[in-house]
Amino acid sequence: MSSTTDTPGTGTGSDGATGTAGLQRRLNSKQLTMIGIGGALGTGLFLGASLAISQAGPAVIIAYILCGLVALVIAGALAEMVVVPPTAGAFGAIAHNYLGAGTGFVLRWTYWAMQVIAIGGEMIAAGVYVKFWWPDIPLWLPVIVFSVLVLAVNAAAVHLFGSFEYWFAMIKVTAIAVFVLLGLVLVVFGLPDRPAVGTDNLLLDGGFFPNGITGLMLAMVFVLFSYIGTEVVSVTAAESENPQRDIPRAARAMVLRLGLFYVLAIMVVVLVVPWTLTAQGGTINASPFVTVFEGAGIPAAAGIMTFVVLTAALSSANTNLYLTTRMMHSLAEHRLAPAWAGRLSTSGVPRNALALSALGMVVAAILSANDSGQAYLVLFGISVFAAIVVWLLILATHASFRATRRKEGLPPSPVQLWAAPVTRSVVAVFLVAVLVSTYFVEGLDPAWQFGLPFFVLLVATYLVMKKTGRCDHLLAETRLPDYEPRATDA
Repeated sequence: MSSTTDTPGTGTGSDGATGTAGLQRRLNSKQLTMIGIGGALGTGLFLGASLAISQAGPAVIIAYILCGLVALVIAGALAEMVVVPPTAGAFGAIAHNYLGAGTGFVLRWTYWAMQVIAIGGEMIAAGVYVKFWWPDIPLWLPVIVFSVLVLAVNAAAVHLFGSFEYWFAMIKVTAIAVFVLLGLVLVVFGLPDRPAVGTDNLLLDGGFFPNGITGLMLAMVFVLFSYIGTEVVSVTAAESENPQRDIPRAARAMVLRLGLFYVLAIMVVVLVVPWTLTAQGGTINASPFVTVFEGAGIPAAAGIMTFVVLTAALSSANTNLYLTTRMMHSLAEHRLAPAWAGRLSTSGVPRNALALSALGMVVAAILSANDSGQAYLVLFGISVFAAIVVWLLILATHASFRATRRKEGLPPSPVQLWAAPVTRSVVAVFLVAVLVSTYFVEGLDPAWQFGLPFFVLLVATYLVMKKTGRCDHLLAETRLPDYEPRATDA
């Protein structure tokens, strides 16, 4: 049988662990951490920070700290749940087990659609960056070329994907580290031809809170989106070498490192460049990152940062395609997607699910050829709304997870969310507030215009399936057994 032959993805995995659906445990904790960073660290920090700064001014630093703590709670809740057992589909399958088939259906399809849209957006962004060097090239051409590249990486064995994403994410991390170091030198010491900047920019043009607490709250909307994608670590549970050890370790390391990168980078931005200038946004040449590099005397700063953000876009698309593929595989396992989408290649990759999850790339190619900006705005509105609702459903699942296990006398998970249920409740209230605030942020109104009808459509679809008996197999299913460590998981 050739390496491209698909095999059913049901039953016990090759390692003998239940619930992995034939997926192979080939990812280590270092790869998991970088995959998580790769999924969350897209183009938002490099080019989208100006949107958050325009709302909060220098106080945006606080927004990044608070949203980092929110992401840490989400990661902790996920880590607690996915290790008992480490199942394909991660939080979607867990929501199915503890909140019911309907919630599992809505959550998994929502997350899949959200990330498919995000992949298309990153592909379009990557094409735009290429036009920095070749302005006359048609946008659809680099979009298609990069889509084929990312598809090829995801079609390879999972450990090859992990290695590729590790180095992809490393480029972004290195760029941010260099940026932070150069920025701190400019702030504290200065350069031979440029005096130290100091901290004056923090208090100019209206002070640290130029738009008050309201501005800070509105900035949370943009900042929170920078952390969306950190949940990817939980999706890798079924393919982790040692889930009980690696998933919690990777989740904590990923969120803490990501938060540190964001906070330090944004701190440098508002220290080196007056926030009123940063808030104006513009092309990549106007990016605060380019300004700092140019201030340090580095030639071709705009070209260097273009390469970095291009890598960031491809890395984010690469990780999110991995994510959507595993979510589609999970849907097929529960017969909520075509059965052929759950089949695996002999290398353990759900390539049929991968083909379905490439839909966002197809949409990106069409939009880049037709320049249909309004259509993309509709897709983005659904993605924005869905991202926050997914996190809220994860927290609801965690509450049911703990309550059900206590009621049935099951042992607690070996991994525990710190200070729950207090932290969980506080974060839930915060997310609801952010979701409501999207209605009042200019340019984000499609989040409600198109996001809410999308959810209504999903719920209606499930109810029709339930009424016609299509979901009887789900309602009769029991939860997967608790994870039993292998001998090598010690």
